Amino acid sequence: MGNPVGDYPAAPGPYPAGQQMPPPPPAYPYPPPNSYQHGAPVSTVIITSPGVCLSQYPTQLECPNCRQHVVTTTEFENGGLTYALMGLLCLFGCWLGCCLIPTCVDECKDVLHTCPNCKVFVGRYKRI
Repeated sequence: MGNPVGDYPAAPGPYPAGQQMPPPPPAYPYPPPNSYQHGAPVSTVIITSPGVCLSQYPTQLECPNCRQHVVTTTEFENGGLTYALMGLLCLFGCWLGCCLIPTCVDECKDVLHTCPNCKVFVGRYKRI
């Protein structure tokens, strides 16, 4: 009786002759959930876009719409701080018109950032 591979004997295995090995486990494109590598949990981080830190001043960034590097244009709008200051002024007796002063001060308002090229709203800087 000759061996089809050569003169070497067949490798011993845990399965009797005529019985097949079970199929291998399915391959995952990434580690399966709850898997651990070197004792630490494996997590997947997906970065969608770099974070842009908006401020009260025009900010240099890449526009998400036209993909141009621009310096944003800013516009002021009444926000949470404006209304909170108006309420405080009313509580302290400035209800005859002085409570409207925060609506005239840009440092009390939220800042809206827009792209100067395509005029798309980029983000809002909130004081509160």
